[in-house]
Amino acid sequence: MYFYWLYLNPKVKVAHHFSITIYAVSDTGGMEIIMGKPNFMKIVTCLSLIMLLVISQFLLNVFAASSTYNEKTATETVLDMGIGWNLGNTLEACGDWINGKSVTDYETAWGNIVTTQAVIDGIKSAGFKTVRIPVAWSNLMSADYTINTDLLKRVKEVVDYCSNDGMYAIVNIHWDGGWFEKFATDYDEAMKKYTSIWTQISSYFKDYPNNLIFESLNEEGCWNSIWNRYGGTSGEAKTRAYNILNNINQRFVDIVRASGASNSSRCLLIAGYATDIDLTCDDCFKMPTDTINSKLIISVHYYTPPTFTILEEDADWGKCATTWGTEAEINLVKTDFNKMKNKFVSKGIPVVVGEYGTTIKNKNPESVRLYISTVCKTAYDMGFCPILWDSSIHYSRSETIIKDPQLASMFLKYKEFNRVNLGDVNDDKVIDDLDYTQLKNYLLSWDNAINEKNADINEDGVVDALDLAQLKKVLLNK
Repeated sequence: MYFYWLYLNPKVKVAHHFSITIYAVSDTGGMEIIMGKPNFMKIVTCLSLIMLLVISQFLLNVFAASSTYNEKTATETVLDMGIGWNLGNTLEACGDWINGKSVTDYETAWGNIVTTQAVIDGIKSAGFKTVRIPVAWSNLMSADYTINTDLLKRVKEVVDYCSNDGMYAIVNIHWDGGWFEKFATDYDEAMKKYTSIWTQISSYFKDYPNNLIFESLNEEGCWNSIWNRYGGTSGEAKTRAYNILNNINQRFVDIVRASGASNSSRCLLIAGYATDIDLTCDDCFKMPTDTINSKLIISVHYYTPPTFTILEEDADWGKCATTWGTEAEINLVKTDFNKMKNKFVSKGIPVVVGEYGTTIKNKNPESVRLYISTVCKTAYDMGFCPILWDSSIHYSRSETIIKDPQLASMFLKYKEFNRVNLGDVNDDKVIDDLDYTQLKNYLLSWDNAINEKNADINEDGVVDALDLAQLKKVLLNK
């Protein structure tokens, strides 16, 4: 391999031209002078060669990055997603009162500014690696469920902002005016709309790199008019309600995979029942089947207890809590997340906490900080990706900074964190046969260059043949 550079020496001139020297240096250290005198044809030829090499290297880097995303399992992807932030109250803004004529009219209707590259740059600088982009696709939609072309372009533009910063982007169907309720009363028509939306999104983004993740829906996957958690733990009504969501999630996977290209291997985020931990861990909830192994992620939201995170004043269903942080409250976060770990992570299905957070009105500021930092750290330490819900409460989009300096400091710590990726023995961010070979060589004392934390796959504190056997199982299941 040779590395090329061009040197112009202004002190040496021949016939009023600068002396031009092009060097080629091999990776073994040898150097060769390709050209040392100003021959016009040689200059053109060599400069063309250099430009070709530069362009080729750029394209190789682009395709290598895309290939890396394609090769990652869902577990590897979630570990790489770090912590996330929701672009809240923006592209999912909707309402009949808006009467908007453009995408911008809707994007700014709930009080936020137009999203720019600078907004996303600030989020990246703050320590986040993932942006969830909620979308109301019904805005400006035609009667036959055709998505407005400008909306598709705008969503892609925001996704591009994330890609430019080397971040993951999640695109979903959000509340979108509440039409998911119609699955309970007019299932066929609701499924027709759902199918149309995801068919169009999948087609539009099918060639997009796999740092883009699709999410089947938001938290509207529950139908209390059919069954709710207070109406019994079993029965036909419960089964019917759960099967609606199970069918929606299966249709989602089938549509995306059928569109081909990058969508054939894209990681997909599956919404749990009401994105509630207990309801999602219920045996009635079923993960969809897929045509490719290890590419599905489960999504839940976390706003426990709602009397602290949601209520700003007393309501008929609860008394507003102004503080949070007792030992029991902190322990409950870990207890709740352990349910997801035991139900899903233990089966190779990683977890994204698609929303968490709290209002700040009538709340003790220290309690707000403690709640957000506790949920974020607990989820992160369990290998989940926690994604903060923010409608501009915590992040100033005009100033591109986290408003609370203490929260800013907490989030920034995650910027440099590298989570243990069990099985990634050679630390190249992908678990594959190269890791197996390197671990085997390590155990044979042929190679000492391994990441011992990642190599301790069974987490017993020792790197041994049991870890090699466990890694073999992991690879066979990929």
